[in-house]
Amino acid sequence: MTDQPAPLSFGFLVFPDIQQLDLTGPYEVVSVLDAPKTVHLVWHDLAPVRSTTGIVFTPTTTFADCPPLDVVCVPGGVGVNPLLGDAAVLAFLRRQAATARYVTSVCTGSLVLGAAGLLKGVKATSHWSARDLLAGFGAVPMPGRVVRDGRFVTAGGVTAGIDFGLAIIAELCGTEAAQACQLQLEYAPAPPFDAGTPETAPAGLVAKLRARGEAVRREREAFVAGWTDA
Repeated sequence: MTDQPAPLSFGFLVFPDIQQLDLTGPYEVVSVLDAPKTVHLVWHDLAPVRSTTGIVFTPTTTFADCPPLDVVCVPGGVGVNPLLGDAAVLAFLRRQAATARYVTSVCTGSLVLGAAGLLKGVKATSHWSARDLLAGFGAVPMPGRVVRDGRFVTAGGVTAGIDFGLAIIAELCGTEAAQACQLQLEYAPAPPFDAGTPETAPAGLVAKLRARGEAVRREREAFVAGWTDA
């Protein structure tokens, strides 16, 4: 009798004011993977948490009860700011990173990996509005939808989480498995506007969005300025 491979284990951090697509994009990709797997939503406790758009997520396990993961992933959103100084969150990530095959993030989730001291000397990316802040954690900020550096895989802003999900499936299960997920989801982007990056969007629009996020940005800058790898 042939031994069956152990199910792949994925763990996504969930938290108040998470950007829902940062989570649900890669979660959807993983969900359609035709392979044995377990997917955990991890938080301090099992109480539901509300995303920035009002969608509610229910954690499936806690930091204390979460088993070792093959892939640990931190999504982003304005809710990452409190996580940057959350000792339990950072300890959980350090613990999982010690044994995980891949340590990953989507959007500004990479800032949390940085705050945990996991990105020193690592090439990484984030949402365009926060990518430069990674340098304050000793990371090497890089542009790109998906940036790989060894077992660290970070994705750019929000929708890049889908690309990230496909990239991780390719790493774990091969190109054909990732292509099957892509086809199942009919992921064939053809946006009606070329305004998805600061380089292609109208300058006035970029300035408007920067101004809208100024308060969140200032909080992050203050944390990075005082960061020490405890």
